[in-house]
Amino acid sequence: MVSISRADAVDQFNDMMNAMAETKAEIEATNAATASSSSAKKLDKHDQLLSQAIEMAIEQGRGWSPGEKEDYLKKILDDDFIPPYFAGNEKEMEETGLTEAFTSLIYDGESPTSLMLQFRKKGNDAYKNGRLNQVGNLQWFRDALNHYLESLAWAEKIVPLFAGDYAQADTDDPTYTPDELADERSKLLSNIALMHCELKNWGMMRDDCKRALECSVRNIKAWFRLAKAQQMMHHYEAAGDAIDKGLALDANNADLLKLKKQLEQKIQRARKVRQQRERARAERQAHIQRVWKHCQQSAIKLGRVPLVASTTDEEEDDVDADRMESQWHQHLPNAGKVPQVVDIGTCWTWPCMFLYPSHRQSDFIERFDESEMLAVRMAQMFPELEETDDTTVSWDFNNEFVCSQLAVYFEVHGAEQENDKKAVVHPESVQVLHDQSSCMRFYEACRALRGDEGEDIGNVVRAVERRNLHRQRQIWNETHGSLWAKPKPNSVVRVHPAMTLRDVLVHSKMVVPNFIVTFIVFPEDHPSHAAYLKEHECVEILQPAAE
Repeated sequence: MVSISRADAVDQFNDMMNAMAETKAEIEATNAATASSSSAKKLDKHDQLLSQAIEMAIEQGRGWSPGEKEDYLKKILDDDFIPPYFAGNEKEMEETGLTEAFTSLIYDGESPTSLMLQFRKKGNDAYKNGRLNQVGNLQWFRDALNHYLESLAWAEKIVPLFAGDYAQADTDDPTYTPDELADERSKLLSNIALMHCELKNWGMMRDDCKRALECSVRNIKAWFRLAKAQQMMHHYEAAGDAIDKGLALDANNADLLKLKKQLEQKIQRARKVRQQRERARAERQAHIQRVWKHCQQSAIKLGRVPLVASTTDEEEDDVDADRMESQWHQHLPNAGKVPQVVDIGTCWTWPCMFLYPSHRQSDFIERFDESEMLAVRMAQMFPELEETDDTTVSWDFNNEFVCSQLAVYFEVHGAEQENDKKAVVHPESVQVLHDQSSCMRFYEACRALRGDEGEDIGNVVRAVERRNLHRQRQIWNETHGSLWAKPKPNSVVRVHPAMTLRDVLVHSKMVVPNFIVTFIVFPEDHPSHAAYLKEHECVEILQPAAE
């Protein structure tokens, strides 16, 4: 076999087209000369036909869209190209791009309507054989499924007749109006769902029932099969909804009534659980609204922290321990804890986190009263010791954590967002919450990742958080060139023990991350204290005003 390059093939094709054009011009010139001569009575019909044929060939040859001719020649000259007649499987046939053309040849002379009816009959026969089969052979149902799918594919090609249209006289095939055709498609989809039922493909059965009802909401069998699919997937409330909608069309349908009686208690229980869930959500929303209102009235700023550390499962598997040990890992077990109001009055309690970097330890206090002085709580946690006493803190081996010898700080977050709400924030930094809706979304995301809404909702929220983290990384990379270009460490404010929690909350530099007031505590003389201050600049000391 002689191989021809693509360029040579294109040149040969162009030469052929030019030669045809020249031949046509010669024939037309000859005909013109003959027509002008006095002796000619009639032009040569053969020359006329030849001229017309050449003209049609040229027009068809020049009818390529830009690049189409080159692509076609490239394909047929490709050593891997398989002509349609030699295709050995469906994939090879699809690669030729002529699947539909050869399908039309196979069923040449058959209309889409007759083919739809033929394949539907084959499906019905296969289903009946499957029902009669005594050994549980599922192949009958698989065959019926394929026949119904083929029938549906042909049903999609049928052109409906509208009012005023008339069927063609040369066909005996039935004709359909748009509504009738939609009913036929709905029946086919309902049969497909039935085959999935026999094969125990509950999810596909549910989806095909929904498609059937999109075609025709009057399909009672589709409502029953949808309810059955929801039952097998333990979605009892959805099953009850399907039963109710089906009975609204036919109140005496025996299958729906029987299924309703069978699932009645489970449906009621599922609806009750859903109502309780909605009531709890409404109460949470009302509480978050009260929290936001209190913060707005008191000039308390809230912020959100990163809830995930990776954008993919693979990244999470490959991430090292240092990456996972982020600065917010202590918050995650307590995500979703929010301030509480005491006795529906004006006094609020806040969840508080005390971090001890020198010993890699922490304490969480779920309710810290706004009016309570820091010194009171610190004295309870780390009381003064006599010379012979030992601390009750198991990890304080050197008795360093004594109330009077501790330095307390909070970090300053969101400084770059004070004047610009749209400022670019590093993905691992705190983002200030500027409105109630974002506050609500963050709170619900915390609860979902904690597992309060179930595994499915948790996975959805995790995917959303990963997408947000990916977007933040992209924006930071575009602005700063790399994720490693991190902002300098946060500055800190030292808090005098005589200050109340409210004094800290309303401070202009305080942003409460994750609804949790976070303090960093060091023993005054510990080496890590000096190292921390060398890295984090102390910009202010919060202390009682002098009298």
